[in-house]
Amino acid sequence: MKTNQAIVTINGLSHRYSRDWAIKDISFEVARNEILGLLGSNGAGKSTTMNILCGVLNQTKGSAQISGIEVNKEPVAAKKLLGFLPQKAPLYTEFKVKEYLSFTAGLRRLPKAQIKGAVDFAMERCGIAHFSNRLISNLSGGYQQRVGIAQAIIHKPMLVVLDEPTNGLDPVQIVEVRKLIREISRDHAVILSTHILSEVDALCDRVCMIEQGALVFSDSLKDFRDQVKSNSLIVEYKTPVEGEILAGVAGVEGMETLGANRFRLRFKEEGGLTANIVDNSTARGWELKQLYYEQHSLDDVFKKISQRGL
Repeated sequence: MKTNQAIVTINGLSHRYSRDWAIKDISFEVARNEILGLLGSNGAGKSTTMNILCGVLNQTKGSAQISGIEVNKEPVAAKKLLGFLPQKAPLYTEFKVKEYLSFTAGLRRLPKAQIKGAVDFAMERCGIAHFSNRLISNLSGGYQQRVGIAQAIIHKPMLVVLDEPTNGLDPVQIVEVRKLIREISRDHAVILSTHILSEVDALCDRVCMIEQGALVFSDSLKDFRDQVKSNSLIVEYKTPVEGEILAGVAGVEGMETLGANRFRLRFKEEGGLTANIVDNSTARGWELKQLYYEQHSLDDVFKKISQRGL
């Protein structure tokens, strides 16, 4: 169940390397049980933002809080609430799975009496309990990534930050890891930094996009898609129609046949075009099957928003 309680609050976050600002005045929140997609071109400022949130880097201005705790003022307390999987999972491949997770639980300062239970929980949640005594080096890439996620949640943090979690995985492994991320979001807030837009489409509730150090978008995935207006309609009929007549409907600038009784109609301004199509179809006895605006791909949207930041 989604809630609106903010786990992460970033307000006016800015950082300067020497003379240049890597990020400037970044503000957003992440709610409990939410998966936030953090997007941006290479060098846009995503890594700087994540490094500050994870306590690796101190900001020049602004604040980053996890459950009300300032990361740079109370780093130990904040990091107890944070789990992080970097792009390259921090695995000791000569360890067995159970040994490695016990080691990471110790690094998280879990009491010794709680370590076994924490390890068993993390392995069960990540679907690796049956590999508990196997060397990490002998696991597939997908299962190694699961071990990396297990170390990030072993202390049951409020926030889990994942940096390119499916990078280098095959299609089957990608589907499995995505399913795991959805399951994790039931108990944690998740920030997903990725350049794979299909990943955002499959997983994220909201999107924050950084370009040239500035926050250029922060809203729902639906609103992200709506940033680029459609200029085409897809229309399909149950019965044969006369294409030339359809192409002549007022407002249609061009037509493309997509298959039997299925067409793409292009327009400059909608201006009642859908009503014109329905009226013409009804008058001629053409039975409509579906009529909808064609969505732009997330790549198109990403490119459009990126250009705004230039």
